[in-house]
Amino acid sequence: MKVAVLATDGVEQVELERPWQTLEEAGAEPELVSLGSGTITMYQHIDKGDQRKVDTTVALADPEDYAALVLPGGVINGDFVRADADAVAFVKAFFEADKPVAAICHAPWVLAEADVVRDRRITSWPSLQTDLRNAGATWVDEEVVVDGNLVTSRNPDDLDAFGAAIVEQFAQAGAEDDDEDE
Repeated sequence: MKVAVLATDGVEQVELERPWQTLEEAGAEPELVSLGSGTITMYQHIDKGDQRKVDTTVALADPEDYAALVLPGGVINGDFVRADADAVAFVKAFFEADKPVAAICHAPWVLAEADVVRDRRITSWPSLQTDLRNAGATWVDEEVVVDGNLVTSRNPDDLDAFGAAIVEQFAQAGAEDDDEDE
């Protein structure tokens, strides 16, 4: 299963690396999709962290090539990604195709921009709750929320639960795809 991980400069390092590792351990193939080519600079809260090589740009990536999407957080990352029209269209395409999506921390900003949270139960970093409610979501303060094909979590403290929910949701989607192929 090929999984798009959409992130750019300012992504919270642990929120990219831990789900990436969880996906690999579950047998998935994560691919870093970003706004530009080259590398991105991850952050550890407000301090610069490591660099990570970009696999492809969102302008070149085709959502049909991926079984699922992960949106890591980070204030800078979330704001930059939601301001990019190609990134927003990329995210929206996963919802239109009913593919699983997982978002943590500040990443649900992108979901609000893509207008895919209306009538959904969702969580995020607490400062996003007004934005998400204004976009039509029911915001809750829980470590992980699964609403249909959408998995959301609040922050790095929730990464264990987030990872487990991702594996479960993505495995269900993979099983459904296998059933359709038969």
